[in-house]
Amino acid sequence: MDSHDVRIPSETLSAFCRDALIAAGARDGDARKVAAQLVEANLAGHDSHGAGLLPAYVKHAKGGLVDLAAEPDLTDDTGAILKIDAKGGWGRPSGDFAMAKGAARAEVQGSAIVALANAHHLGRIGAYGELAAQAGLISIHFVNVTDHDPMVAPYRGSDARFGTNPVCIAFPPTPERAMFLLDMATSRIALGKARVAANRGDRVAFGAIIDENGMPTDDPSGFKGFELKGALAPLGDHKGYGLAFAAELLAGVLTGGGTIQPANERRGGIRNHMLSILLKPDAFGDPDAMEAEMDAMMAYALASPPADWDSPVLMPGDPERALRAKRAQTGIPFDPVTLGELNKAAEGLGLKDRLG
Repeated sequence: MDSHDVRIPSETLSAFCRDALIAAGARDGDARKVAAQLVEANLAGHDSHGAGLLPAYVKHAKGGLVDLAAEPDLTDDTGAILKIDAKGGWGRPSGDFAMAKGAARAEVQGSAIVALANAHHLGRIGAYGELAAQAGLISIHFVNVTDHDPMVAPYRGSDARFGTNPVCIAFPPTPERAMFLLDMATSRIALGKARVAANRGDRVAFGAIIDENGMPTDDPSGFKGFELKGALAPLGDHKGYGLAFAAELLAGVLTGGGTIQPANERRGGIRNHMLSILLKPDAFGDPDAMEAEMDAMMAYALASPPADWDSPVLMPGDPERALRAKRAQTGIPFDPVTLGELNKAAEGLGLKDRLG
Protein backbone atom coordinates (compact mmCIF):
# COMPACT_ATOMS: atom_id res chain seq x y z
CA MET A 1 0.00 0.00 0.00
CA ASP A 2 1.28 3.45 -0.94
CA SER A 3 1.38 6.11 1.78
CA HIS A 4 -1.01 8.25 -0.30
CA ASP A 5 -3.64 5.51 -0.55
CA VAL A 6 -7.02 5.96 1.09
CA ARG A 7 -8.75 2.99 2.72
CA ILE A 8 -12.49 2.63 2.14
CA PRO A 9 -14.66 0.26 4.22
CA SER A 10 -16.16 -2.48 2.06
CA GLU A 11 -19.73 -1.59 3.12
CA THR A 12 -19.23 2.03 2.06
CA LEU A 13 -17.75 0.97 -1.26
CA SER A 14 -20.57 -1.51 -1.94
CA ALA A 15 -23.21 1.15 -1.34
CA PHE A 16 -21.34 3.65 -3.53
CA CYS A 17 -21.07 1.17 -6.42
CA ARG A 18 -24.69 0.04 -6.06
CA ASP A 19 -26.00 3.61 -6.09
CA ALA A 20 -23.88 4.51 -9.12
CA LEU A 21 -25.09 1.48 -11.07
CA ILE A 22 -28.73 2.22 -10.22
CA ALA A 23 -28.22 5.85 -11.31
CA ALA A 24 -26.76 4.52 -14.57
CA GLY A 25 -29.96 2.53 -15.18
CA ALA A 26 -29.34 -0.88 -13.60
CA ARG A 27 -32.17 -2.63 -11.79
CA ASP A 28 -31.75 -2.74 -8.02
CA GLY A 29 -31.12 -6.50 -7.84
CA ASP A 30 -28.59 -6.39 -10.67
CA ALA A 31 -26.84 -3.37 -9.16
CA ARG A 32 -26.47 -5.12 -5.81
CA LYS A 33 -25.00 -8.26 -7.40
CA VAL A 34 -22.59 -6.38 -9.66
CA ALA A 35 -21.50 -4.06 -6.85
CA ALA A 36 -20.90 -7.05 -4.57
CA GLN A 37 -18.84 -8.75 -7.30
CA LEU A 38 -16.63 -5.67 -7.67
CA VAL A 39 -16.07 -5.23 -3.95
CA GLU A 40 -15.50 -8.95 -3.37
CA ALA A 41 -12.70 -8.75 -5.95
CA ASN A 42 -11.12 -5.87 -4.02
CA LEU A 43 -11.43 -7.76 -0.74
CA ALA A 44 -9.68 -10.76 -2.29
CA GLY A 45 -6.83 -8.54 -3.49
CA HIS A 46 -7.85 -8.63 -7.16
CA ASP A 47 -8.04 -4.86 -7.51
CA SER A 48 -7.77 -5.29 -11.29
CA HIS A 49 -11.35 -6.62 -11.21
CA GLY A 50 -12.63 -4.42 -8.40
CA ALA A 51 -14.41 -1.11 -8.04
CA GLY A 52 -11.85 0.62 -10.25
CA LEU A 53 -13.89 -0.79 -13.14
CA LEU A 54 -17.02 1.10 -12.06
CA PRO A 55 -16.44 4.09 -14.40
CA ALA A 56 -16.23 1.69 -17.35
CA TYR A 57 -19.39 -0.12 -16.24
CA VAL A 58 -21.24 3.19 -15.93
CA LYS A 59 -20.02 4.23 -19.37
CA HIS A 60 -21.19 0.92 -20.84
CA ALA A 61 -24.61 1.22 -19.18
CA LYS A 62 -25.13 4.79 -20.38
CA GLY A 63 -23.85 3.94 -23.86
CA GLY A 64 -26.09 0.95 -24.49
CA LEU A 65 -23.24 -1.57 -24.20
CA VAL A 66 -25.14 -3.44 -21.46
CA ASP A 67 -28.74 -4.54 -21.99
CA LEU A 68 -30.21 -3.27 -18.73
CA ALA A 69 -33.46 -5.21 -19.20
CA ALA A 70 -31.91 -8.54 -20.25
CA GLU A 71 -32.65 -11.82 -18.49
CA PRO A 72 -30.44 -14.86 -19.16
CA ASP A 73 -32.16 -17.56 -21.19
CA LEU A 74 -31.57 -21.33 -21.27
CA THR A 75 -31.46 -21.86 -25.03
CA ASP A 76 -30.37 -25.49 -25.25
CA ASP A 77 -30.76 -28.30 -22.72
CA THR A 78 -29.27 -31.58 -23.92
CA GLY A 79 -28.31 -34.03 -21.20
CA ALA A 80 -25.20 -32.74 -19.48
CA ILE A 81 -24.90 -29.73 -21.82
CA LEU A 82 -26.64 -26.46 -21.00
CA LYS A 83 -26.35 -23.43 -23.29
CA ILE A 84 -27.29 -20.05 -21.85
CA ASP A 85 -27.57 -16.71 -23.62
CA ALA A 86 -27.10 -13.72 -21.29
CA LYS A 87 -28.37 -11.44 -24.08
CA GLY A 88 -25.86 -8.72 -23.22
CA GLY A 89 -27.01 -8.44 -19.61
CA TRP A 90 -24.87 -7.82 -16.54
CA GLY A 91 -22.17 -10.41 -15.88
CA ARG A 92 -22.64 -11.47 -12.27
CA PRO A 93 -26.40 -12.09 -12.46
CA SER A 94 -25.83 -14.08 -15.66
CA GLY A 95 -22.98 -16.04 -14.08
CA ASP A 96 -25.10 -16.81 -11.02
CA PHE A 97 -27.88 -18.11 -13.27
CA ALA A 98 -25.44 -20.29 -15.20
CA MET A 99 -23.83 -21.75 -12.07
CA ALA A 100 -27.20 -22.49 -10.47
CA LYS A 101 -28.42 -24.34 -13.57
CA GLY A 102 -25.14 -26.22 -13.93
CA ALA A 103 -24.93 -27.19 -10.26
CA ALA A 104 -28.47 -28.58 -10.29
CA ARG A 105 -27.70 -30.67 -13.38
CA ALA A 106 -24.36 -31.93 -12.03
CA GLU A 107 -26.06 -32.95 -8.79
CA VAL A 108 -28.40 -35.21 -10.76
CA GLN A 109 -26.12 -36.47 -13.53
CA GLY A 110 -22.68 -36.26 -11.92
CA SER A 111 -21.44 -33.67 -14.41
CA ALA A 112 -22.57 -30.70 -16.43
CA ILE A 113 -21.09 -28.49 -19.11
CA VAL A 114 -22.44 -24.95 -19.12
CA ALA A 115 -21.86 -22.71 -22.13
CA LEU A 116 -22.64 -19.09 -21.20
CA ALA A 117 -22.57 -16.56 -24.04
CA ASN A 118 -23.01 -12.81 -24.36
CA ALA A 119 -22.62 -11.64 -20.78
CA HIS A 120 -21.26 -8.24 -19.84
CA HIS A 121 -18.03 -8.43 -17.84
CA LEU A 122 -18.20 -11.48 -15.56
CA GLY A 123 -15.59 -10.00 -13.23
CA ARG A 124 -13.31 -12.18 -11.12
CA ILE A 125 -13.87 -15.69 -12.48
CA GLY A 126 -12.81 -17.21 -9.16
CA ALA A 127 -16.21 -16.13 -7.82
CA TYR A 128 -17.88 -18.79 -9.99
CA GLY A 129 -15.36 -21.41 -8.91
CA GLU A 130 -16.25 -20.50 -5.32
CA LEU A 131 -19.97 -20.92 -6.03
CA ALA A 132 -19.37 -24.38 -7.47
CA ALA A 133 -17.06 -25.42 -4.62
CA GLN A 134 -19.58 -24.23 -2.03
CA ALA A 135 -22.09 -26.54 -3.74
CA GLY A 136 -19.64 -29.44 -3.30
CA LEU A 137 -18.57 -29.47 -6.96
CA ILE A 138 -15.26 -29.40 -8.79
CA SER A 139 -15.28 -26.85 -11.60
CA ILE A 140 -13.14 -25.79 -14.56
CA HIS A 141 -13.82 -22.50 -16.34
CA PHE A 142 -12.50 -21.07 -19.61
CA VAL A 143 -13.34 -17.47 -20.56
CA ASN A 144 -12.76 -15.19 -23.53
CA VAL A 145 -13.71 -11.58 -24.18
CA THR A 146 -15.16 -9.82 -27.21
CA ASP A 147 -16.72 -6.46 -28.08
CA HIS A 148 -13.43 -4.57 -27.70
CA ASP A 149 -9.94 -4.56 -29.10
CA PRO A 150 -7.52 -7.31 -28.03
CA MET A 151 -4.93 -6.64 -25.32
CA VAL A 152 -2.57 -9.64 -25.16
CA ALA A 153 0.10 -10.45 -27.72
CA PRO A 154 0.65 -14.01 -28.93
CA TYR A 155 3.99 -15.62 -28.13
CA ARG A 156 6.58 -14.24 -30.57
CA GLY A 157 4.07 -11.55 -31.61
CA SER A 158 4.42 -7.80 -31.26
CA ASP A 159 0.82 -6.61 -31.05
CA ALA A 160 -2.38 -7.65 -29.27
CA ARG A 161 -4.51 -10.51 -30.63
CA PHE A 162 -6.22 -12.00 -27.51
CA GLY A 163 -8.02 -11.01 -24.34
CA THR A 164 -6.59 -11.95 -20.95
CA ASN A 165 -8.71 -15.14 -21.21
CA PRO A 166 -8.78 -16.39 -17.61
CA VAL A 167 -8.78 -20.03 -16.56
CA CYS A 168 -10.18 -21.11 -13.19
CA ILE A 169 -10.12 -24.52 -11.44
CA ALA A 170 -11.77 -25.03 -8.06
CA PHE A 171 -12.16 -27.96 -5.65
CA PRO A 172 -14.57 -27.98 -2.70
CA PRO A 173 -13.14 -27.82 0.82
CA THR A 174 -12.32 -30.99 2.73
CA PRO A 175 -12.58 -31.56 6.49
CA GLU A 176 -8.91 -30.58 6.78
CA ARG A 177 -8.47 -27.87 4.14
CA ALA A 178 -10.18 -24.84 2.67
CA MET A 179 -11.20 -24.97 -0.97
CA PHE A 180 -8.55 -25.10 -3.69
CA LEU A 181 -9.03 -22.09 -6.00
CA LEU A 182 -6.81 -21.45 -9.00
CA ASP A 183 -7.89 -18.27 -10.81
CA MET A 184 -5.46 -16.85 -13.33
CA ALA A 185 -5.27 -14.68 -16.38
CA THR A 186 -3.32 -16.19 -19.27
CA SER A 187 -1.37 -12.93 -19.60
CA ARG A 188 1.60 -12.27 -17.30
CA ILE A 189 -0.46 -9.65 -15.50
CA ALA A 190 -4.14 -8.77 -15.78
CA LEU A 191 -5.13 -5.68 -17.75
CA GLY A 192 -6.50 -4.10 -14.58
CA LYS A 193 -3.19 -4.66 -12.79
CA ALA A 194 -1.42 -2.73 -15.54
CA ARG A 195 -4.03 0.03 -15.23
CA VAL A 196 -3.68 0.17 -11.43
CA ALA A 197 0.13 0.31 -11.74
CA ALA A 198 -0.14 3.11 -14.30
CA ASN A 199 -2.47 5.07 -12.03
CA ARG A 200 -0.03 4.66 -9.14
CA GLY A 201 2.98 5.58 -11.25
CA ASP A 202 4.50 2.15 -10.53
CA ARG A 203 6.54 -0.10 -12.77
CA VAL A 204 5.69 -3.71 -13.54
CA ALA A 205 7.96 -6.70 -14.10
CA PHE A 206 10.07 -6.12 -17.20
CA GLY A 207 8.60 -7.93 -20.18
CA ALA A 208 5.08 -8.15 -18.75
CA ILE A 209 4.12 -5.39 -21.20
CA ILE A 210 5.00 -4.75 -24.84
CA ASP A 211 5.10 -1.10 -25.87
CA GLU A 212 3.57 0.51 -28.96
CA ASN A 213 6.65 -0.43 -30.97
CA GLY A 214 6.45 -4.11 -30.03
CA MET A 215 9.31 -3.95 -27.53
CA PRO A 216 9.26 -5.39 -23.98
CA THR A 217 9.06 -2.79 -21.20
CA ASP A 218 8.28 -2.28 -17.51
CA ASP A 219 6.37 0.98 -18.13
CA PRO A 220 2.56 0.51 -17.90
CA SER A 221 1.70 4.13 -18.77
CA GLY A 222 0.10 3.01 -22.04
CA PHE A 223 -2.66 1.43 -19.95
CA LYS A 224 -3.53 4.47 -17.83
CA GLY A 225 -7.22 5.14 -17.48
CA PHE A 226 -8.98 2.88 -19.95
CA GLU A 227 -6.76 3.51 -22.95
CA LEU A 228 -4.59 0.80 -24.50
CA LYS A 229 -1.24 1.53 -26.11
CA GLY A 230 0.83 -1.60 -26.50
CA ALA A 231 -0.02 -5.11 -25.33
CA LEU A 232 0.31 -7.49 -22.41
CA ALA A 233 2.67 -10.44 -22.78
CA PRO A 234 1.39 -14.03 -22.39
CA LEU A 235 2.03 -15.90 -19.16
CA GLY A 236 4.94 -18.32 -19.43
CA ASP A 237 5.65 -17.50 -23.06
CA HIS A 238 4.39 -20.34 -25.29
CA LYS A 239 2.58 -22.07 -22.40
CA GLY A 240 0.34 -19.16 -21.48
CA TYR A 241 -0.15 -18.38 -25.16
CA GLY A 242 -1.39 -21.92 -25.70
CA LEU A 243 -3.77 -21.65 -22.74
CA ALA A 244 -5.09 -18.30 -24.00
CA PHE A 245 -5.66 -19.77 -27.45
CA ALA A 246 -7.45 -22.80 -25.97
CA ALA A 247 -9.67 -20.56 -23.80
CA GLU A 248 -10.46 -18.41 -26.84
CA LEU A 249 -11.65 -21.44 -28.80
CA LEU A 250 -13.41 -23.25 -25.95
CA ALA A 251 -15.26 -20.19 -24.66
CA GLY A 252 -15.75 -18.37 -27.95
CA VAL A 253 -16.67 -21.26 -30.23
CA LEU A 254 -18.54 -23.76 -28.03
CA THR A 255 -20.74 -21.09 -26.39
CA GLY A 256 -21.57 -19.59 -29.78
CA GLY A 257 -20.57 -16.16 -28.50
CA GLY A 258 -17.69 -15.77 -30.93
CA THR A 259 -13.99 -15.04 -30.69
CA ILE A 260 -12.03 -11.80 -30.69
CA GLN A 261 -11.13 -12.07 -34.38
CA PRO A 262 -11.97 -8.78 -36.14
CA ALA A 263 -14.92 -9.99 -38.21
CA ASN A 264 -16.89 -9.95 -34.94
CA GLU A 265 -18.25 -6.65 -33.66
CA ARG A 266 -16.12 -4.43 -31.43
CA ARG A 267 -18.21 -1.62 -29.99
CA GLY A 268 -15.90 -0.77 -27.10
CA GLY A 269 -17.80 -2.71 -24.44
CA ILE A 270 -16.93 -5.91 -22.59
CA ARG A 271 -18.63 -9.15 -23.61
CA ASN A 272 -17.61 -12.39 -21.90
CA HIS A 273 -18.30 -15.99 -22.90
CA MET A 274 -17.56 -18.79 -20.42
CA LEU A 275 -17.42 -22.56 -20.77
CA SER A 276 -17.75 -24.22 -17.35
CA ILE A 277 -17.31 -27.92 -16.57
CA LEU A 278 -18.92 -28.97 -13.27
CA LEU A 279 -18.15 -32.35 -11.68
CA LYS A 280 -19.76 -34.03 -8.68
CA PRO A 281 -16.97 -35.89 -6.83
CA ASP A 282 -19.35 -38.59 -5.56
CA ALA A 283 -19.90 -39.70 -9.17
CA PHE A 284 -16.24 -40.70 -9.47
CA GLY A 285 -15.80 -42.93 -6.42
CA ASP A 286 -15.79 -43.05 -2.63
CA PRO A 287 -15.96 -39.41 -1.48
CA ASP A 288 -14.23 -40.13 1.85
CA ALA A 289 -11.31 -41.83 0.11
CA MET A 290 -11.01 -38.96 -2.39
CA GLU A 291 -11.08 -36.35 0.36
CA ALA A 292 -8.39 -38.24 2.28
CA GLU A 293 -6.23 -38.39 -0.85
CA MET A 294 -6.66 -34.68 -1.50
CA ASP A 295 -5.82 -33.85 2.10
CA ALA A 296 -2.70 -36.02 1.90
CA MET A 297 -1.56 -34.40 -1.35
CA MET A 298 -2.19 -30.89 -0.06
CA ALA A 299 -0.31 -31.60 3.15
CA TYR A 300 2.59 -33.07 1.18
CA ALA A 301 2.84 -30.07 -1.16
CA LEU A 302 2.58 -27.47 1.59
CA ALA A 303 5.21 -29.23 3.74
CA SER A 304 7.97 -28.36 1.27
CA PRO A 305 10.64 -26.32 3.12
CA PRO A 306 10.24 -22.74 1.86
CA ALA A 307 13.03 -21.13 -0.12
CA ASP A 308 12.32 -18.02 1.98
CA TRP A 309 11.17 -18.75 5.54
CA ASP A 310 9.15 -15.53 5.55
CA SER A 311 7.15 -16.85 2.57
CA PRO A 312 5.83 -20.37 3.23
CA VAL A 313 4.34 -22.56 0.52
CA LEU A 314 0.65 -21.78 0.06
CA MET A 315 -2.30 -23.52 -1.52
CA PRO A 316 -4.09 -21.77 -4.40
CA GLY A 317 -6.74 -19.62 -2.73
CA ASP A 318 -4.78 -18.98 0.48
CA PRO A 319 -3.54 -15.47 -0.48
CA GLU A 320 -7.08 -14.34 -1.28
CA ARG A 321 -8.44 -15.72 1.99
CA ALA A 322 -5.74 -13.96 4.01
CA LEU A 323 -6.18 -10.63 2.26
CA ARG A 324 -9.97 -10.85 2.45
CA ALA A 325 -9.77 -11.14 6.23
CA LYS A 326 -7.32 -8.23 6.46
CA ARG A 327 -9.19 -5.86 4.17
CA ALA A 328 -12.51 -6.63 5.82
CA GLN A 329 -10.97 -5.15 8.97
CA THR A 330 -8.76 -2.36 7.60
CA GLY A 331 -10.61 -1.28 4.47
CA ILE A 332 -9.80 -1.41 0.76
CA PRO A 333 -6.90 0.78 -0.43
CA PHE A 334 -7.32 3.17 -3.37
CA ASP A 335 -4.74 5.37 -5.01
CA PRO A 336 -5.73 9.02 -5.58
CA VAL A 337 -6.12 8.60 -9.36
CA THR A 338 -8.52 5.67 -9.12
CA LEU A 339 -10.42 7.41 -6.32
CA GLY A 340 -10.74 10.50 -8.48
CA GLU A 341 -12.11 8.42 -11.37
CA LEU A 342 -14.74 6.88 -9.11
CA ASN A 343 -15.83 10.23 -7.71
CA LYS A 344 -15.94 11.75 -11.19
CA ALA A 345 -18.25 8.93 -12.31
CA ALA A 346 -20.53 9.62 -9.34
CA GLU A 347 -20.55 13.33 -10.09
CA GLY A 348 -21.48 12.64 -13.69
CA LEU A 349 -24.47 10.63 -12.46
CA GLY A 350 -25.64 13.43 -10.18
CA LEU A 351 -24.85 11.52 -6.98
CA LYS A 352 -23.88 13.48 -3.87
CA ASP A 353 -21.78 10.87 -2.06
CA ARG A 354 -18.01 10.83 -2.60
CA LEU A 355 -15.32 8.40 -1.54
CA GLY A 356 -12.29 9.44 0.47
